[in-house]
Amino acid sequence: MSAVIETDALTKLYRGGAGIRDLTLTVDRGEVFGFLGPNGAGKTTTIRTLLDLLHPTSGNATIFGLDTRRCSREIRARVGNLPGDFAYEDRLTGEQLLRLFARLRGTNDLTGARSLAERFKADLNRPLRQLSRGNRQKIGIIQALFHNPELLILDEPTTGLDPLMQEEFLQLIAERREQGTTVFLSSHDLPEVERACDRVGIIRAGRLAAIESVDEMRARAYRKVTLKLREPADPAEFAAIEGVDSLERDGDEITFRALGPLDEVIAAVARHQVADLEITKPSLEELFLLYYDGTAGP
Repeated sequence: MSAVIETDALTKLYRGGAGIRDLTLTVDRGEVFGFLGPNGAGKTTTIRTLLDLLHPTSGNATIFGLDTRRCSREIRARVGNLPGDFAYEDRLTGEQLLRLFARLRGTNDLTGARSLAERFKADLNRPLRQLSRGNRQKIGIIQALFHNPELLILDEPTTGLDPLMQEEFLQLIAERREQGTTVFLSSHDLPEVERACDRVGIIRAGRLAAIESVDEMRARAYRKVTLKLREPADPAEFAAIEGVDSLERDGDEITFRALGPLDEVIAAVARHQVADLEITKPSLEELFLLYYDGTAGP
């Protein structure tokens, strides 16, 4: 696959020193690339620099093989962008806003926009200021996708959406991926990234901490196991399992972290009478810490 996005030591510094530093990554054609990091890590700065809304301090980037500084207008004509702070003139209705974007793209055809509006149950007839956060976000998604761009750059796209609409969005991204669309997706929602993305870049304090496939990320992420047994058991049985650590016992409750496959854990649990069993994945913040403190991985 040929690269759609390429950056080479891309750096954008502000007076206070924050921003992004030496960002080097490649996003292939037809790939859904997740971009994860806590607030202030540099996700939005990266997106704005790629779109030439901010000028890099050093380094360079290309989209479709075109320099993002010299060819920014040509690039943006082929891109659908949903900013994380999506906001426009709130007196406009969704219909008026989409007509404006259509004209800017040299068309009056809103067929795709109306189809998406029906799919997301978006009200195009009310002014934006009368819409809830989630319903305004639907308009933002529609304006990013209605012209069938080659590349989607989406910053926290499901913010404010209810679970049904989040599910619809993920289905739509899967469909666009099948059609060959490339997606650069910034998100705080770990399950969303696991379902939607092929690879993930994790950024902290403006620097890439890791780039991995979603399968590799899953393998590195521990599970927290909370186990209640109906009879006393020796915790050492679980502590001896490869990948188990941080084991604690409190009365009839045993808790521990398990990294990697859970086959041995489940087999050990099955040898006992179980009153309760809970297995949870780490939060996104906990996953970040695994990468940042160097403990991620077998």
